[in-house]
Amino acid sequence: MLIEAKVPFRYIFRQIRRDVARVVLFSLIFVVLKTYVADYMPPVPVQLPTIMGSFISLLLAFNLNQSYDRWWEARKVWGAIVNDSRTWVLQLRQFADSQPVGGESEAQPVRRMGLRQIAWCYSLARSLRGQDGLADLDTFISPEEQQALEAQRNRPLGLLAQHADDLRRLRQAGAINAYQQVQLDNTLVRLCESMGQAERIKSTVFPVMYRLFIHMFIYLFLIILSFALVEEVGLLEIPALTVVASAFFLLEKTARYLQDPFSNKPTDTPVSAISRTIEINLRQLLHEVEVPQPLAPEKFYLM
Repeated sequence: MLIEAKVPFRYIFRQIRRDVARVVLFSLIFVVLKTYVADYMPPVPVQLPTIMGSFISLLLAFNLNQSYDRWWEARKVWGAIVNDSRTWVLQLRQFADSQPVGGESEAQPVRRMGLRQIAWCYSLARSLRGQDGLADLDTFISPEEQQALEAQRNRPLGLLAQHADDLRRLRQAGAINAYQQVQLDNTLVRLCESMGQAERIKSTVFPVMYRLFIHMFIYLFLIILSFALVEEVGLLEIPALTVVASAFFLLEKTARYLQDPFSNKPTDTPVSAISRTIEINLRQLLHEVEVPQPLAPEKFYLM
């Protein structure tokens, strides 16, 4: 997630440099053609690129709006994960009976399930970004639990299944009553729903043809505009066209990056930072002594 108003120009230019280079190239070609074969170039009225530019602006506005809705939905999903993770540990603390469970004291299953919830957040964040969902979880779960997850294709789902197994054991041991089990199970269901919503956003591809058509229309508009400007302003057509092209391509790239909020880019939903916030909150609820610091921004963005 970009966190500064002043994003470095180098980062911005890197996103559109190839497209702008192509625009400058065919702009130079049109200037040469105008200079040496002007009699053979048909005149292009300025009204034509004006109308087409208005049409493309509407398409870009719609595309940006849909892309931001997709990014914002991902952020809302992770906001729900924050709330339900806190609720999960609060309920465990409130409902867990003082009776021992399988030789464990009251605090042990609560702490184990609380740390596992932290592991679930990190595992889901990494899985959504196409990374190893089992990496660096040994701090939060036991070697036996980690080994059981190795056979699972969906590691976050495997962690929720371990939550469910512990809930069943708590109920069978009489540490929680039926009503408390239902409340905890409802929280577990909401966590599973949030995971499914995030996976849906990740796996549902934004219509590729729609994106390609917009990209093609931008190039077509710039070619027609170049024809029209070279008649009106001559060599000044090159910087003028470059500025217009940069604006259109930046809007198009922004929409493209927002369409996938889990692509491990600076424009992502900051799932790593959110997971760290959850870890801090849950460790404090579990009365842990060592609590990590919030995740620091990387230059101008937060992952």
